[in-house]
Amino acid sequence: MKEILYPEQMNYLESFNKEDDALILEMEDFAKKNSVPILSRDSAKLMEILIQMKRPKRVLELGTAIAYTTIRIARNLKKEAVIHTIEFSKDNAKLAEENIKKSGVEEKIKLFFGDAKEVMPTLEKKYDFIYLDADKEDYLDLFELAMKLLKKKGVIFVDNLLWHGYAASEEIPEKYKTSTKFIREFNKIFMDHPGLKTTIIPVGDGIGLGVRKNA
Repeated sequence: MKEILYPEQMNYLESFNKEDDALILEMEDFAKKNSVPILSRDSAKLMEILIQMKRPKRVLELGTAIAYTTIRIARNLKKEAVIHTIEFSKDNAKLAEENIKKSGVEEKIKLFFGDAKEVMPTLEKKYDFIYLDADKEDYLDLFELAMKLLKKKGVIFVDNLLWHGYAASEEIPEKYKTSTKFIREFNKIFMDHPGLKTTIIPVGDGIGLGVRKNA
């Protein structure tokens, strides 16, 4: 199972989903050639719309990779807003720094290098918008830490909750069994969380959206 939507539907939607930004195209090409997981283009477009609607002053990203989403978010932030992003891989962090320098929005981005589970407890101020896309075995731990940092009415955006379709499949390839188990456990906790209004949207690889309740 490789697609969540049928190919005909995907092709139709992709016909509207054009991209002409040179840096974004360069990063997409690099990610494809080097098997670097990044947010799908349609999911990134959804996030950009949410950022423009929410107008967050402070954004936290858990999993920078090559800064593909970092840059897309930063370019949609208001002048005084910032995005903090955390990356564990030295190789990815180096590539991210190079891309950020070319982005034109370097002043809005602060990159933390290290384990997010260690970095997050050191962050003092809360965030209006949190994006989670890290190792699947860490999702629950990072989610718990994220909830401590998410403001009231803040938004949390989580990628990969349909996990190539395997979250809802009975037949799962061996190499995906463990990660699928983590995603299924996460989805139940996420959807039942008493502090959030949540949904999972079948865009890209499945996007989880949650809005923190006032109480």
